[in-house]
Amino acid sequence: MNKIKLIIAREYLTRVKKTSFIVMTLLGPLLMAGLMIVPIWLATKDKDLQRIEVIDTTGLFIKMFDNTSELQFADGFRSIEKAKADLYEGDFTAILHIESVKKGSDVTMFYKKQPGISTIAKIERTIENVIRSAEMQRQFKVTKEQISDIQPNITVKPISIDAEGDEESKNVAIMTGIGFFAAILIYFFIFMYGIQIMRGVIEEKTSRIVEIIISSVKPFELMMGKILGIALVGLTQFLLWSILTGAIYSVIMSVFGVDASAMSQSADMMKEAGMPDISNPLQILSEGLESLPIFQIFISFLFYFIGGYLLYGALLAAIGSAVDSEADTQQFMMPITIPLIFSFVVAQTVVENPDGPMAFWLSLCPLTSPIIMMVRIPFGGVAAWELILSMILLILGFLGATWMAAKIYRTGILMYGKKVTYKELWKWLFYKG
Repeated sequence: MNKIKLIIAREYLTRVKKTSFIVMTLLGPLLMAGLMIVPIWLATKDKDLQRIEVIDTTGLFIKMFDNTSELQFADGFRSIEKAKADLYEGDFTAILHIESVKKGSDVTMFYKKQPGISTIAKIERTIENVIRSAEMQRQFKVTKEQISDIQPNITVKPISIDAEGDEESKNVAIMTGIGFFAAILIYFFIFMYGIQIMRGVIEEKTSRIVEIIISSVKPFELMMGKILGIALVGLTQFLLWSILTGAIYSVIMSVFGVDASAMSQSADMMKEAGMPDISNPLQILSEGLESLPIFQIFISFLFYFIGGYLLYGALLAAIGSAVDSEADTQQFMMPITIPLIFSFVVAQTVVENPDGPMAFWLSLCPLTSPIIMMVRIPFGGVAAWELILSMILLILGFLGATWMAAKIYRTGILMYGKKVTYKELWKWLFYKG
């Protein structure tokens, strides 16, 4: 145990003292805070006004388009040829030409400045509503007021009922978002620091320093110390990123006076484009989080965050032990990366049916459980025995992968200049001595 502690300390201190670690620890939060702040800052900037001339030969759309602070419509009573000829000399940025309201007809927009997706969506929705209203008035002799009164505005609110009859409101979008966000963090952490283990093993092998190390340390102890040491490096950097990103974000938001009004503007644009109403995203998020098993999600995330890395770190260490250079790792990387990629491919199916058989079995398999289980847990349908069994299997998977890596390390670390095959790796696992 003392030898493992020494190896952990060596791996940890060696990496945290590197200039690259310090630079990335400071630069990472700036980049992440920037990704959150820049879109909000851009939303607060004054946007160019778009003025659209409506050339309507049907007469149905006169004064039917509502103006906004960024979008103004003006009815034009001239030919489309004259309007197009004057476009670059006049004040209008685009011309909307409506010449037919028959089903399947196209409405043409000529522009000198590209309209946004929300602008196009607003125009399409207005035209469809006007045509629908006109047809209902013509066929069923109803008034505009009657049509307005029967416009539906329905929202489905999912509410779960447990065996005791207790009801609880659920926000599927928030549950899905949290699950995928946690899964993505685990995915990138595994590859970012798992690759470091593989490279560290390759460097020791090529520098021959390992010949001295293995004379006093057992391969299993060396593998365990290296994996845990680099895991602590990753956790340290992740923790510093989280703290610094939050601090930088708060400071910039207060100094530059960026407030929630920008979010409201973005929400209005999304609503105009036909997307869900998120006019108060913080309130929606807060209400959605109240129905989630936050403590279970947090504890599970920490476990699968670390456990997934340890498992895949051990497998990547085994690859590093078997090859002489990073270029030779490609043939062995595919079987390891396939389960992680497969997890993301089927994650959407798991979201649609988080309690189904596919979700159940994949959340137990150690190679896929770090991703699939984190997608399932926010939905609250994971039984305690399932979670405990999945965690036990992941721990056993890590220990088994570490044992396997140590067996390959013991033989492969002293072999140079030889291309290793899967058949040889299988033999190395059962060498005695």
